[in-house]
Amino acid sequence: MPVGAAAGTAQYSGKFVPEIWSSQMLIKFYETVCMAAISNTKYAGEIKNVGDKVIIRTVPTVTISDYVKNSDIDFEYLESANVELLIDKAKNFGFLSDVIDVHQSDLPIIEKFAQDASEQMKISIETGVFADIYADAATYNQGATAGYIDRDINLGVSGTPLAVTSADVLSLIVESMQCLDDYSVFQMDRWGVGPNWFFTKILLSELKDASLAGDGTSILRNGRQGRIADCTLYKSVLLTSVTDGGGEKAFYPLFGQKEALSFASQMTRVKPIEPSMRHQQGMKGLNVYGYKVLKGEALVAPYIYKAA
Repeated sequence: MPVGAAAGTAQYSGKFVPEIWSSQMLIKFYETVCMAAISNTKYAGEIKNVGDKVIIRTVPTVTISDYVKNSDIDFEYLESANVELLIDKAKNFGFLSDVIDVHQSDLPIIEKFAQDASEQMKISIETGVFADIYADAATYNQGATAGYIDRDINLGVSGTPLAVTSADVLSLIVESMQCLDDYSVFQMDRWGVGPNWFFTKILLSELKDASLAGDGTSILRNGRQGRIADCTLYKSVLLTSVTDGGGEKAFYPLFGQKEALSFASQMTRVKPIEPSMRHQQGMKGLNVYGYKVLKGEALVAPYIYKAA
């Protein structure tokens, strides 16, 4: 709205004073995605179309037996079932603009729209993955009796989610790592994903010892999540949340090791388009993908809510 003019005087706005359109588009903020950081993506290059199937070979377990002198060795023929990673999901996008708008625009609008499509694709896929995989955590990596060895860790259950405060947020991380330890999961490439408030609790906690963050400077230096208990932490607003029966908004954060989840995605068709019957330009794209929890023992799924 222009600056007002006194009654009886000329108002040049919209006549001699033109409207000026910014040469920059308003910055758009996107939800953070972390699927490539927390999953095994080495099979992504092997897929091309919806319905493809990647056969993953597994290493068999060799039986160890006691040795008695002068006795025969009991040889075994090793076999191990293959695991199938189905590329059975797909998402697409498409948009058009009149060629006059494209050519007269002072911004590369097709390029800008394509960039947005790419970001929205990642967000849509990751949201669906998080909503699906938490249920595939091993039996003793979730619930009120978690911990494969002692089964005395409470990670929360439906109806009674685990309350998380700044005083006990570190305990949840460490106990989730203990669940992985009980299954002898590799120490390297361990990760955790939590909602925004989870990291607020960390920053409000007594976690000021730099050694707990795995480096020489306190994690409070700039809000960086860093590493805690050999676990690299990621923040995400895409995690699944529900309204629990008690009225709390409960979340499913995840902890694990990269070999727990295999994820393969391929943008198989990204193509500029110009409809034959119209003067328009645009783009369309098709992304095929699949995912599978290969090792449930390497995935921990607490069920928590934000407590005061």
